Amino acid sequence: MLDADLDTVRLALHILAASVWVGGQLVLAALVPVLRGIGADAPRQAANRFGRVAWPFFGLAVLTGIWNLLEVDVGDQTNAYHVTLAVKLFVVAAAGGAAAVHSLTDSPALRGITGGIGLVGSLAALWFGVMLGT
Repeated sequence: MLDADLDTVRLALHILAASVWVGGQLVLAALVPVLRGIGADAPRQAANRFGRVAWPFFGLAVLTGIWNLLEVDVGDQTNAYHVTLAVKLFVVAAAGGAAAVHSLTDSPALRGITGGIGLVGSLAALWFGVMLGT
């Protein structure tokens, strides 16, 4: 019999949120050249629509990440765990901050830089999250 407890729900929600946030960025980045061919404003419209979906999932990832931490006795973890956690928290903050600037700026150069930082930071957060769970 399959048995799903609250830990399973918490982890599934966290993985879902990270999947939408990170996976959506990868898909949108892959679609930008096609969208440009459709129309000059198509990438912006797609990005705005993506943001309506992605930002709530980013919030869910942060909330479930806090919930995950509340379920771990962080004080009993190794120094390597603490360093990994600190790096993950840094890249989550960098990814979220860069994505926010990316979505708010009108500068193509700044949009390119912050888009890259947001994606790399999101991928790094995913990587370090897996490291924390193994």
